[in-house]
Amino acid sequence: MLTRRGLLKGTMVMMAAPAEVKILDRVTLSGFDFESGDVTGWTTVAGTWTVEEMDSAPSGRRVLVQRSTGNAFNVVVAPPGPFSDVDASVKFKPISGREDASGGIVVRFDGGRYYVVRANALEDNVVLYKTVNGVRSSLDLVGQKGGYGVKTAVPANQWHTLRVEFAGARFNVVFNGKPLFAVEDATFPEAGMVGLWTKADSVTVFSGFTYGERR
Repeated sequence: MLTRRGLLKGTMVMMAAPAEVKILDRVTLSGFDFESGDVTGWTTVAGTWTVEEMDSAPSGRRVLVQRSTGNAFNVVVAPPGPFSDVDASVKFKPISGREDASGGIVVRFDGGRYYVVRANALEDNVVLYKTVNGVRSSLDLVGQKGGYGVKTAVPANQWHTLRVEFAGARFNVVFNGKPLFAVEDATFPEAGMVGLWTKADSVTVFSGFTYGERR
């Protein structure tokens, strides 16, 4: 069973002005580098999540890979939790996918409802959604009505860093070190779990997953 101290060894299983994004502070992060290959404590909601070796991994030599291609969405949830206000970050690389080629972070996961921010290599954008019983709805950005996330280059077969920080109803999204946008939504105010996400036939590699509760 993974403990908070053991997380460093444990493993698996829209256009808004940058000024709108206010980075949160006072966060103590825990990290998963996936080196041990141990799946204890993680919960697979959907998909095929495995720890595999990869020489080019940015954090150690082992990575978490999602290889299922037949689900609408693929989700794995990490221990511990639940959390209310969290700063979460992950390095990911979309390897393949004809319908979708993306990687995402799930927050406030509780059964069939959660938020997810994802970056898509086929669409070259980053979008934050709320999901209820498998139905996604993209969320408006602070200072902008309508639209669909933010357009930004997300080359396939390259490593990227996705980060989401949220407190209360406020979400800040950072991609490859650049603040992209903020969202405010209070649909799911309760605490929930944190995890990783892909869609459809997207085969995606994850490394260096870190998160912590903001206090």
